[in-house]
Amino acid sequence: VDVPHFAQARQEDTPVPPDIDFMSRPVLGWFGVIDERVDYVLLDKIAEVHPEWSIAMIGPVVKVDPNLLPHRPNLFWLGGRDYRVLPNYCKAFDACLMPFAINKATQYINPTKALEYMATGRPVVSTPIADVIHNFGDVVKIGKTHAEFIAACEDALERPDAAAVEKGLQMAEKNSCNSILVQ
Repeated sequence: VDVPHFAQARQEDTPVPPDIDFMSRPVLGWFGVIDERVDYVLLDKIAEVHPEWSIAMIGPVVKVDPNLLPHRPNLFWLGGRDYRVLPNYCKAFDACLMPFAINKATQYINPTKALEYMATGRPVVSTPIADVIHNFGDVVKIGKTHAEFIAACEDALERPDAAAVEKGLQMAEKNSCNSILVQ
């Protein structure tokens, strides 16, 4: 993971883009390809249960019909953004989401976005992806059902776990481009 890049989300002088800065707080965010690996029912449920939250989905929509994406006033499909500005968007996030569907497409994934999210210093909430549980289970909040995922988001927003965030920063550093090159 490029820790210095994503650490920009923690810097006071990093500007937040206007297409996310207008959203009501808290903002729960995702960046990455939006495809068959995303649990769209879960996203719709989060937006329904918590209309006061904003959910920002950043990434290109591929392999799924964009007309079938859930639509709610607090669910924003921002499209793809350049890698260089992802920290700017992450600065607006109050929590980072990994709402992966549990299906064949996610059976063997090891999402690098977990470490990128950790480098932003934000709490992270995920569905029960095996490698996330195994590698990051003590840092990332896991919701096995939609209700548990929403509860984990509530917990992350209401009671951010500073120790987990700090441990996530350390994990990101251990897996940074620079530390891996040095070994």
